[in-house]
Amino acid sequence: MCAAEPFAHPALFYRGIQEYVAGTVPFIEEGLAAGEPVAVAVPARNFGPLRAELGASADRVRFTDMSRAGRNPGRIIPEVLRAFADAYPAERVRIIGEPIWPARTPAEYPACVQHEALVNKAFRGRNVTILCPYDAARLNAGWLADAYTTHPVVVVDGREQRSTTYDADRAVSAFNELLVPPPWAVVFTFDIARLSGARDLAVELAKRLGLTCERLDDFSLAVTELTTNSVQHGGGSGTVSVWGDGTQIVCEVRDRGWLRDPLAGRRPPRCDKPGGRGLLMVHNLADLVRIHTGPEGTTVRFCM
Repeated sequence: MCAAEPFAHPALFYRGIQEYVAGTVPFIEEGLAAGEPVAVAVPARNFGPLRAELGASADRVRFTDMSRAGRNPGRIIPEVLRAFADAYPAERVRIIGEPIWPARTPAEYPACVQHEALVNKAFRGRNVTILCPYDAARLNAGWLADAYTTHPVVVVDGREQRSTTYDADRAVSAFNELLVPPPWAVVFTFDIARLSGARDLAVELAKRLGLTCERLDDFSLAVTELTTNSVQHGGGSGTVSVWGDGTQIVCEVRDRGWLRDPLAGRRPPRCDKPGGRGLLMVHNLADLVRIHTGPEGTTVRFCM
C-alpha cells in the first residue's frame, strides 16, 4: 500500500471490526513478509482482534496503546511515531497509527487534526508508511472530511483514492484557533523578575483547585518551562491563567512571541544542539496541549 513512495500516509475508512481487520492485517503481513519493522499504535481495545488474526506473527509487531501514549496528540510524533521509525534509520518502516477515535473530545480534536497534518511534514522524504484508521461508522462527517485534508490518499471500501482536498498546511492553519481563558480564570503577569513567583502562584492555585499531589511537580515544571520560554523568546514577559473545569486543571501562558515552526515541541531534541526541549517536555507532561500562534503572539494551553 503506497510503498513505492519514500513516505506514504494513507487514511483507512472502516465500518466495524471486520473491515478494521481486513484493512490493517494485510498491511501488517506485507511489511513482515518484506522484513520491515512494523508497529501498531491504536486504542488497546483493538489489540485483541488484530492479534487473533495475526496469530504467532503478532509477536513480531510492536503494539502501543494509543489511548494512553497519544492521549495528548502533541506527543504522538516524537514519542510514538518517530521513536519507532528512528530506531530503524536504514530500513523502510510500517506503522498503523489511530490518533482519532469517537471518544475524542471537542477540546482534543483540533490538536488531533494538526497532528495528522504535521505527520506529513515530519516524515517527508523518509522511508516510512503510516496508515491511519478512521471509524467511518461512528465519527461525524466533519471529522471524516478533515481526514481527506490531512491525508494524500484515503482507502474507502478497500479502494485507494487520491484526496482532491488534501492540504496539510491549510489544516494546520484552520485549527490554529484563538484560545481565550474563561471569565473565572485567575490571570497574572510575569517578567524575568517574577518568574519564580509566577510558578509558585500557579502551583498554589492548581493545588487549591484539586490537582493531585503526584501531578503538582509536573504542573510546576510545565509552568516553569513555558514562562521561561516567554522571557527568553516571547518578548520578555507574559501572562499566566489558571482555572478548573470540573474534570481537569488548565493553565495558559501567553506572550508576544510568534512560534513560526509548526513542529516545535514535536521533534526529539538534538544531542549536538542545546535548547528546543521546553515545549517537548510540556507535551510529555500534560494530558492535552493546545497552541495558538501568530504575529500578535503565542498562547500555550495545557491540561492535567
